[in-house]
Amino acid sequence: MPDANIRIPEEAKERLAAIAAAEGLPLRAYLARLAETLLTPQERTERAEQARAALRDWSGYNPTAAEQRDLDEELDRRLARVIQG
Repeated sequence: MPDANIRIPEEAKERLAAIAAAEGLPLRAYLARLAETLLTPQERTERAEQARAALRDWSGYNPTAAEQRDLDEELDRRLARVIQG
């Protein structure tokens, strides 16, 4: 597979190189491994949908959009109350 050149700030390159070295890898191998472990936005969406379906199948809990909105609003109210002290 041919290599690609990517321009990033020198500080970012140095940080990545240090992390790679600490793991005993050259930067090129570390970046290749990193790319294999990260999910694209589409992959994250698909996994989230799969997780929701598995949870729904397991628990039977399947709130409507309105129920979910109400629960989110209640959580927001409770968080605001805690933050305000």
